[in-house]
Amino acid sequence: MGSSSELFKVHTLSEAIDSLRPYILSFYERVEQIPLKESLGRILTMDIPATCAVPNFRKSTMDGMAVRAADTFGASESMPALLECLGEIRMGEAPTKSLGKGEGILIPTGGMLPEGADSVVMVERLEHFGETLYGVTKAVAPGENLIEIGEDFAEGEVLLSRFTRIRAQEMGLLASLGMNNVPVLPRFQVGILSTGDEIIPPEQKPLPGQSRDINGYTLLGQALASGADARHYGIVKDNLEELRSVLAQMLKENDIVLLSGGSSVGLRDLSAQLISELGEPGLLFHGLALRPGKPTIGGVVDGKLIFGLPGHPASAMVVFDALVRPWIDGSAINPQVDPLPQGVLSQNLYSGSGREEFVRVKLVPHTEGWQVEPVRGKSGLIRTMVLADAIVHIGLDTEGIEAGKEVSFRLLR
Repeated sequence: MGSSSELFKVHTLSEAIDSLRPYILSFYERVEQIPLKESLGRILTMDIPATCAVPNFRKSTMDGMAVRAADTFGASESMPALLECLGEIRMGEAPTKSLGKGEGILIPTGGMLPEGADSVVMVERLEHFGETLYGVTKAVAPGENLIEIGEDFAEGEVLLSRFTRIRAQEMGLLASLGMNNVPVLPRFQVGILSTGDEIIPPEQKPLPGQSRDINGYTLLGQALASGADARHYGIVKDNLEELRSVLAQMLKENDIVLLSGGSSVGLRDLSAQLISELGEPGLLFHGLALRPGKPTIGGVVDGKLIFGLPGHPASAMVVFDALVRPWIDGSAINPQVDPLPQGVLSQNLYSGSGREEFVRVKLVPHTEGWQVEPVRGKSGLIRTMVLADAIVHIGLDTEGIEAGKEVSFRLLR
């Protein structure tokens, strides 16, 4: 653990993430094999190469007739090109005949082209003149209305990179490769504990000075939405020994432990003391240059991440999204490279506080895009997060953003 002068220095968000990185990388070496049908939202632990070309045969993209394009050149409605039909290709069957000059064969969408064919005439451009004689009323070019072998992907090509989060389309791609079992990162186990003498369960009626536990449930929801297996361990009062006992249990059972609450300086100091006492390396940062979220503490206890999040509900949610979520959903090690969506700011945003700011905003449809309206309200108000559609991040070196400027935002919905 660093010296006290280093310890109580307020860290930037990037410094906090970098201080945690060496201790969490081993988490991403773990592998779990799961059925493909259960893989939605999970994170791949290896590159996935194509085991075969897809498609592995030339297939039609239209109902119509497989032809040699040269036989249709010059065709028109008044002067159709005449072709001899050799029969019909059935779905799921390989054609047994090859095409010669002036010949065609009827084919369904997705059907396999016969040898000799290099294009498909759509059914709307065919006239049946009786028996096996057909007319083509519009010429086709070579390669028209078909998919070539390997046009989707070639054998050996890396299709999905390690740490890709699996969406519906990735499930389909894995199915096309015949991968019925998928190597994924085990779900992070996240334990959540609410702290404070004033915090009571939701089912109890608050007495003067008491507050129902909000953070325990917002954080539980955020952890689950990020792909973790999460458990709420209830509420612990401001008692050193009870807190020590519950934290020790949570650290045994989880990869990441979240303490919610600790609005008072005394409780934060108590949490920081325990993080340092429970294992190595202990407390890594005590206070972040964030707004909201300055009172955040964090560290590592024998390979497990532990965070003390602010007591104010909006602050706790913002800090989770900025500091905790990226480890759970893999974006801390496989950053999203696509640009964030943008909108036009409706009013000035002032900063210059020496802290990064995460501003809650509403999105209003506006001419050709979105108008971004700040949601005003203190970080102790949960409704500001309910009203917010997105978060705008103002960097450390930005003093503010003027109304009318374009800003990037991260969606919360």
